Amino acid sequence: MTARIILLDGGMGRELKRRGAPFRQPEWSALALMEAPETVERAHAAFIAAGAEVIITNSYALVPFHIGAARFATDGQVLADLAGRLARAAADAVTDRKVRVAGSLPPLFGSYRPDLFDAAGAPDLLAPLVAGLAPHVDLWLGETLGSIAEAEAVADALADDAHPHGPRPLWISYTLADEKPDPEVPRLRSHEPIAEAVRAAVRRGATAVLFNCSQPEVMAPALEAARGTLAELGANIPLGAYANAFLSKDESAQANEEVGDLREDLDPEAYLDFTHDWVAGGARIVGGCCGIGPEHIAALRAAFDGA
Repeated sequence: MTARIILLDGGMGRELKRRGAPFRQPEWSALALMEAPETVERAHAAFIAAGAEVIITNSYALVPFHIGAARFATDGQVLADLAGRLARAAADAVTDRKVRVAGSLPPLFGSYRPDLFDAAGAPDLLAPLVAGLAPHVDLWLGETLGSIAEAEAVADALADDAHPHGPRPLWISYTLADEKPDPEVPRLRSHEPIAEAVRAAVRRGATAVLFNCSQPEVMAPALEAARGTLAELGANIPLGAYANAFLSKDESAQANEEVGDLREDLDPEAYLDFTHDWVAGGARIVGGCCGIGPEHIAALRAAFDGA
């Protein structure tokens, strides 16, 4: 019997912007968390109403790159706790089904910039995020990770995860090179091959491997490579994908330097077409990233309900 599809939510930052919440660079989605947290809970609720079974905490931008080193030092853990509580409240408000909360552990030194990763500095940034989110989440999601080193830092930060029911699942989600993708050897933004990235995730205890915050066109080749690697390893863990709706970005662009434009061709029907390909290629977890809204998630729910 084919495993059922698990449906994630969509992109929090753009949904907050669309709803008129405080939103700008460099704070990104953290600004609403700091100035109008009620808008964050409402955005979570909108994705749940659309059919999401797993919602992701609004902790992606809770790093010094976005909120500043001083603010992170004083408020990082407090804001992570708030992000966790808001997601938990939205999930627990649902009475007819279970909605899980995934604790987002983001790239620490800028999205799409694995070259900026500082392994020595990573533990001090991850520790307050983990401590703040830990009371509220059902699973951990290291997301938009551009290199194997970033994924390993997340796994290290969770080595002592304590929970009454045992260690929580760890999902590792990599972001892919999508400016000039290699169709023969799909790669991370670090240019490391998918096969190596999947092996590293499995070795470090990941219970799912996903790809996110990349253009939808590059997901299927990455999933194919990942599926082959899991078969070689004899690892029976699910794969997933949640793409963004960004226009293609040049690899030399500075991380998050502006609020980028969104594609006009990724309406819910078009996005659904891509997800059908991912599911046919082995994905069992699907959702959306930046620019993918509740209307897209509702289309996925209608298509995969009962699948």
